Amino acid sequence: MSVGPRSGAQPGEPADLAGWLARLEGAHPAAIELGLERVSAVGERLGVLEPAARVITVAGTNGKGSVARTLEALLRRAAGLTTALYTSPHLHRFNERLRLDGAEAADAPLAAAIARVERARAQAGVRLTYFEHTTLAAFDLFQRSGADTWILEVGLGGRLDAVNAVAPDVAVVTGIGRDHTDLLGADLAGIAREKAGIFRAGRPAVIGQPDAPAALHEAAAAIGAAVVEPGTGFATGEAGDGSWWWQGGGLRWSGLPAPQVPGAAARGNAATALAAFAQLPEAQRADSASVAAALAGARVPGRLERIPDGGLEWLLDVAHNADGAAELAEVLAALPAAGRCLAVFAVAARKDAGTVVAAVQPQVDAWYLPEPGEADMRSAAEAAEAVAAAGGRTALCGLDLAATLAAVQRDARSGDRVVVFGSFRTVAAVQTQQGWE
Repeated sequence: MSVGPRSGAQPGEPADLAGWLARLEGAHPAAIELGLERVSAVGERLGVLEPAARVITVAGTNGKGSVARTLEALLRRAAGLTTALYTSPHLHRFNERLRLDGAEAADAPLAAAIARVERARAQAGVRLTYFEHTTLAAFDLFQRSGADTWILEVGLGGRLDAVNAVAPDVAVVTGIGRDHTDLLGADLAGIAREKAGIFRAGRPAVIGQPDAPAALHEAAAAIGAAVVEPGTGFATGEAGDGSWWWQGGGLRWSGLPAPQVPGAAARGNAATALAAFAQLPEAQRADSASVAAALAGARVPGRLERIPDGGLEWLLDVAHNADGAAELAEVLAALPAAGRCLAVFAVAARKDAGTVVAAVQPQVDAWYLPEPGEADMRSAAEAAEAVAAAGGRTALCGLDLAATLAAVQRDARSGDRVVVFGSFRTVAAVQTQQGWE
């Protein structure tokens, strides 16, 4: 099976990664178009759909990125495996989406992989979305890297997501909630069936949600996947010294560090990652000390990220749907600030701003709403309507981000907390403005 022409740029092709990404952004009329036919056609030409590496695929409404990054740490640090990690979206650089053995992929090999996909796409005579094209580039780069294990985060849904063109050896669904309802529908059972599309017959299907919809279990049973879930497949518990333990499948790891933030979600994500890790033969020789070190070293930028800044504390979180906002509210309640909580908030136009704001409003004293100035983001005025409907107080609305942050720092007092949330784009913009990239 051909792996395509040599990677050197050919006439008419962009010369670098930035050029390729700009070209891909305008190459397909739809930003999202679910379906595996196009990806499969190009992937077969590239020879990337049946990798020699072991594959773990992670789907779910929230927690996918945390579970994927924790798995990367466990595989590398507790099992000594080489890894290839694919996540999305990114905060600042496209390269963040592809990590080889813990490091972001470099520009040149990424551009070469995108070029190889483009040539195979042209031969197949199909069009690819930006996500489809870059997912295939990830497969191509990962295969050439020789990594032992691929960790693939689903972009949206599961069954028809481009990532699902490669069959996983272990499938993980972190949980089911209402998000992307314009594409997946608002019915939890239907959403569950879409995410269960990553399950495979006879292979482990790890479910992280203790009260997952029945439809998720029904889909697993229908395909013959081997379900591993809280209670029956694994359990966790507190130790007297503040640490915790995990056990399942004949394995037990103790002395595990408490997550950096409180709440059921953080512990649940770590436990879910351990359950997926436990399905691999290498887990049998991982001891508690190495597992604890891996968990302590796992980091997910932009997710409940705490940054001290003089007398202030900033809490950055990419929460952008109702479930994510509820988790953020739980953390804010469990870790009350000495002073007030000031929120900087902007959200995508396709999100339900009302439910997101309502979940966090009880923990917020004042809202600062910058004007995003982008068509696919809700305007500051729309965000202010959501705040008013939830009974909140808007302190500032409609200025650009720099002016908004200047106002926050002018108004804030020592002991206050500033929480930034609503989208990846919002968190990334604040990180850039504050010099925290």
